[in-house]
Amino acid sequence: MVAKRGERMKLHVGVFFGGKATEHEVSVISAIQAIENIDKNKYEIIPIYITKDETFYTGDALLDIKNYKDLNSLLKNCYACAFEKRKGEEKIDILKIPSKLLNKKLGYIELAFPILHGNKGENGGIQGFLEMLSIPYVGSNVSASAVSMDKDISKIIALSAGVPVIDFVAIDKYAYYKKSEVILTDILQKLEFPMIIKPAGGGSSIGIEVAKNSERLKAAIEQAFNYDVKLIIENKVEKIREVNCSVLGDIEDAQASVIEEPSTTDEILSFKDKYMQDSTKGMSSAKRQIPADIDEDMRQEIEDYSKTIFRKYGCSGVVRIDYIIDTQKNKVYFNEINPIPGSLSFYLWEPSGVKYKDLLDELIRIAIKRHQRNNEFNYSFDNNLFASNGLNMKGKLKGGSNG
Repeated sequence: MVAKRGERMKLHVGVFFGGKATEHEVSVISAIQAIENIDKNKYEIIPIYITKDETFYTGDALLDIKNYKDLNSLLKNCYACAFEKRKGEEKIDILKIPSKLLNKKLGYIELAFPILHGNKGENGGIQGFLEMLSIPYVGSNVSASAVSMDKDISKIIALSAGVPVIDFVAIDKYAYYKKSEVILTDILQKLEFPMIIKPAGGGSSIGIEVAKNSERLKAAIEQAFNYDVKLIIENKVEKIREVNCSVLGDIEDAQASVIEEPSTTDEILSFKDKYMQDSTKGMSSAKRQIPADIDEDMRQEIEDYSKTIFRKYGCSGVVRIDYIIDTQKNKVYFNEINPIPGSLSFYLWEPSGVKYKDLLDELIRIAIKRHQRNNEFNYSFDNNLFASNGLNMKGKLKGGSNG
């Protein structure tokens, strides 16, 4: 692609979506929303769809949401692909596969925009892949993504930062099935009914169960273990309101959005509440009150908590942080953080005057800034250990063990 005189080259942005996750379809909706709203005068968009069996595809047919009704037909009109870093350039080539066609280049990417929800997409998996390819990418880095998507660790870190959380217990699947009675006894000693059981690494309210007695607790635990190897069990607040706040920026400069209160038809905010009002619009279609009807002191408290959590975890880009309000105690508790929120939480920024197009532009700017800063660090030490006299031909250090 050659720019005309006076014309700026477009940045080639690869939007990654889909993936092996329970929120696969939600990711597709969020990604196509973003692609439809991104500034096409600045960016050349390359869709990268990841199937549930983790094959990568690219092709223009991926840009039309209606095509996903017949996935087999859609993929026949796309190319399975792999990626290769260009030597000496900050670009990755998209290669057509199978292997006998690896010399067939389909294009290239200069910046990656992951819009994946749930495990492997938000938990640092795709971020680590992109780090290895040394390409700038939108959103939080590997460590921040991993911490954010583990409800156990994220609550511990929130507590260390002075942000209150509801009393909880974390349990492991394999430990549970070895000594379930001991673990159940521990839960009953630390928590009270009713309890909420959640997959520790899940999202979109998938796999969440409510237990009001011991029998139901055991059944709910076994059901939730279908979604994750680790669960969070916590006290259920009876008089509850749920509110959410988005944060945009990086560790230097973080801004909090308006606060929303989603509407729920069940005991807890469900997948149906979040996504099924209009299945083509994802999280943005959910019923909600913006701004939430809370007093000024609580609003300020939630904004402060949100920016504290964002910085403490080392987040970047845009996140959504969810809270529970115990209306009997008038107290706010951190619930969870979403490092790649549904619909990228654009609906929380528009009331502040930030159009979706501008939000996407800012996310790309932040990604480039972080990548440039990371390149300032030295990741190698100029010393040829293999040429040193301390290493014999068998790969053992003289005078000691390999450890």
